[in-house]
Amino acid sequence: MWKNISKFLFAIFIIGLIIYVVYTTNNQNNISNQLLVDETTHHEEIKTDIRLAVTNYDTINPLITNNKEVINIGKLIFEPLVTINEDYKAELCLAKECTQVDETTYLIKIDNSVRWHDGSAFVAKDVQFTIDRIKEGNSIYATSLQDVTSIEVIDASTLKIYLSRDVPFFEYNLTFPILPSDYYLGEDFYTSEKIPIGTGMYKISKIEGSNIELVKNKDWRKIDEIDSKIETVNVRLYSSMGEAYKILKLGNIEVLNTSNLNYQDYTGTIGFNVTEFKGREYDFLALNCQSEILSNKEVRKALSYAIDKTAIVNNVLNGTYYTSDYPLDYGSFLYQNVAGSSGYNPEQVNTILTENGWSIRNGIWQKNVDGRYIRIQLNLVVNSDNSTRLQVANNIKEQLAQVGIEINIQEVSADTYNEKLQNRDYDIILTGVYNSLSPDLTSFFGENNYSNYINDDVINMLQRASTIADENELKSMYQSIYDRVQDDMPIISLYRNKNITLTNQSLSGEIKPNNYFTYYNIENWSRK
Repeated sequence: MWKNISKFLFAIFIIGLIIYVVYTTNNQNNISNQLLVDETTHHEEIKTDIRLAVTNYDTINPLITNNKEVINIGKLIFEPLVTINEDYKAELCLAKECTQVDETTYLIKIDNSVRWHDGSAFVAKDVQFTIDRIKEGNSIYATSLQDVTSIEVIDASTLKIYLSRDVPFFEYNLTFPILPSDYYLGEDFYTSEKIPIGTGMYKISKIEGSNIELVKNKDWRKIDEIDSKIETVNVRLYSSMGEAYKILKLGNIEVLNTSNLNYQDYTGTIGFNVTEFKGREYDFLALNCQSEILSNKEVRKALSYAIDKTAIVNNVLNGTYYTSDYPLDYGSFLYQNVAGSSGYNPEQVNTILTENGWSIRNGIWQKNVDGRYIRIQLNLVVNSDNSTRLQVANNIKEQLAQVGIEINIQEVSADTYNEKLQNRDYDIILTGVYNSLSPDLTSFFGENNYSNYINDDVINMLQRASTIADENELKSMYQSIYDRVQDDMPIISLYRNKNITLTNQSLSGEIKPNNYFTYYNIENWSRK
């Protein structure tokens, strides 16, 4: 019996020992896991600064600089009368009201609650001072204000801007940064060594060597409406994009904007996120609607059906562009992203031309007009100095030949090209523009447009559009314009460039850059 009791006690001892070992081990694991969590949390601590890059820096003064990225970052510091949102919609900023009094007069009411970074009041004469500096200097904003003839300051909060002509959507020209007039009293504006001040969310705290430090403006009028984690923005200055790419790869900057689609040759593909967006460099074919053959809109539409833009982008442009269907398809809220009926469809070429009396003879479309045969043989003008467009023109020629349309490419010098473009001396011209931020389409479809296109209804709609205040009504009007011109086909949109924003993977928050601004919603960004 005693022997059995000893075995029982021994078994209890062994079980207790096992429980103790398991408990101790689990407790140590829990402590280790907690230490690991604490260490991870420590390493993922939210940082209150971000680092940006500028190459080929000239000056931080936004009215003098010619540096695109300085202008972009400058929107964090300096504010305009009117700003542009993510969908390219104009919105009031320093202006409280912007009213068109008549065709050539605008009344501007400004927000007098605004304070400059030094605490002084923002007043109407600051707007006049800024416009005067822009018009007298070599500012990139000078073109936007070329039609301004004079400014009348009525009082501290009111001014009038007088124009030489009616400018559709003139509010889009009021996106220039405002600088304070009294701040530069007794100074030569263009040689002043003062650090510029603005009214924006961030202000310049210091400029030292290759770094410009911006700090959050605690007195910004909207500071209570946001919960920004970014207290400091360090703008790092580099001599070249190659150097900036290297720094990005090392993880020492958070944001880098580029238009170089071969950036991976410098950065590799690991360690950052890529956001692509449509640029404003827009190429298209202008079809002379007054020429004998192209006066027939069915022929113009057949040309559109016959051109495979995707093939051009992939085979000629190596996939480095976006195909384009319309001048506003870079992201404008007035382009409804409607799939048009004029996309690549070679079978439709045969249908539309046959229905309109054309027939194939010796491989070329022809038609009997007033007792004589005309053939669809067209001259395509291209600048001989632009090698990319020359390749595109030859690709278009090959595509159109496959459906029975003959193209003769006219390679001309830059001077001759510009002369032909100005005089509308061509059947077709391969050309391009740098899209304005304004949704005005007059140069494409209004009077004296690229295609000698005359449609009184479209002209009237374009004229009325710039006076419409209601957004839904404006969208409806632009849809009507779209429908009409797509049916008439005076131009054939081809492609537009890509822009790229590279961001470090440590950066969190929605990144939605466009051609106006990269740092939308920066107040919601954070960095680990």
